[in-house]
Amino acid sequence: MTTQPPALSFTGIGLHIGGARILEDINLDVAAGQLLGVIGPNGAGKTTLFNLASGLMLPTEGSISMNGRNITKMSVDRRARAGLGRTFQTSSLFPGLSVLENVRLAAQAKQGGSMSLIHFPFSGDKASTTARQCLDQVGLGHRAKVIASGLSHGDKRKAEIAMLLATEPDLILLDEPMAGVGSGDVPGLMDIIRGIHRESGRTLMMVEHHIEVVLDLAERVAVMHHGTLLAVDEPEEIMNNAEVQAAYLGETGKVA
Repeated sequence: MTTQPPALSFTGIGLHIGGARILEDINLDVAAGQLLGVIGPNGAGKTTLFNLASGLMLPTEGSISMNGRNITKMSVDRRARAGLGRTFQTSSLFPGLSVLENVRLAAQAKQGGSMSLIHFPFSGDKASTTARQCLDQVGLGHRAKVIASGLSHGDKRKAEIAMLLATEPDLILLDEPMAGVGSGDVPGLMDIIRGIHRESGRTLMMVEHHIEVVLDLAERVAVMHHGTLLAVDEPEEIMNNAEVQAAYLGETGKVA
């Protein structure tokens, strides 16, 4: 029986910049189809880990593989073509374009077209159809013609997820999806993320400061501290881990 390789694997990852240790000896596997949450204090190295996974930075030590394929030195574009998609903490939308146009551009690029802001496909072509389907999936179908700059933070996050879905990734990295989002929009975003994971079977890795969001969504949680991986376990075990409590919260109370 053949064992399926991890969707994403970090082996002995280290990153040193100008003599400063940013990450040290990170060993972490994300199983295919799993939703893994990554938490830790500010400066723990969470976003740096995402930058390494997506190719924006290269490690000084160790290797990264995706579905058993070494991607350590692979470019951002090649990783995207291999099925890796990522959102960022700050908005990646074109503010002067409509919501539909933003998502249509992503679909157009995936389907072999250009990312030109001048030459859009016809409204009934494959890219447009894909864009509308992705907007419906995140609950923004009714806002397709709205200019992106006029969206709330919560709807901008939804639009960014729709853009990501339009690229048809197998592995999704969500970097602070709740950043800047009002409390009233958080449950809806959680439902979207949960739906993407459960309905499509995609692998998701999510960095998030809202611990309650991670504990609710994730099947496993990785805790980072001072550039190292402190613990990886199921959410309930992480909540009761005394070492995590001391390092992450600086107190002995339970993670909440």
